[in-house]
Amino acid sequence: MSNPLVTDELDLLHRLVNLDQHRNIVELGCGAAALARKLLARFPGCEIAALEVDERQHAKNVLNPLQGLKFIQAGAQSMPLASEAFDLALMLKSLHHVPLPLLDQALSEVHRVLKPGGLLYVSEPVFAGALNEVMRLFHDEELVRAAALRGMQKAVSKGDWEQVNETLFDVPVQFHDFADFAARMIGVTFANHRLDTATLAQVRARFEQHMSADGAHFVRPMRVNLMRKR
Repeated sequence: MSNPLVTDELDLLHRLVNLDQHRNIVELGCGAAALARKLLARFPGCEIAALEVDERQHAKNVLNPLQGLKFIQAGAQSMPLASEAFDLALMLKSLHHVPLPLLDQALSEVHRVLKPGGLLYVSEPVFAGALNEVMRLFHDEELVRAAALRGMQKAVSKGDWEQVNETLFDVPVQFHDFADFAARMIGVTFANHRLDTATLAQVRARFEQHMSADGAHFVRPMRVNLMRKR
């Protein structure tokens, strides 16, 4: 059986976590804070501390403020936040970006800033699918994604966390053309993808196999692990 298709992850998050009750939120690796902004629009009683380690993205974020949203430049492994201050922590495709030697430290920091019984929502891409086969030509994340999953499993086995739920789902991803793909996936601010001519041609050729009259359509498999602080 195929995984359910999720077009708005905020809907999935709210099904798993009652956002009317979990109002003090920290997001780690917020990127452009798209989900945080959408969350505040739907649940205006929430307050979110949005952390981003990338200096360029953080600078863009602070130029677009929003009530209830506080931007902080910091990584998950070292948060300038009070202990037991938050009901919910979000990591959306960010856990595997934590440097591997700091993975355990990052999960310990999340544990520290959550209230007793607080929840950690970790959404990670699964290393599979046609889009992944294009990406891995220049950005192979097989090892770091596996390490992120092992890190969560290790934290649960140590007794720091209780695994509440694991959900597999698919996300549709569309690109208008290769230029759109290059802008969104190669020219990101948090990574330095410098592709030589041969590699770029190989990436383009594999991407073009998926082009149709209305662009290239992919399905990205995802996994959510919801954990509760013991």
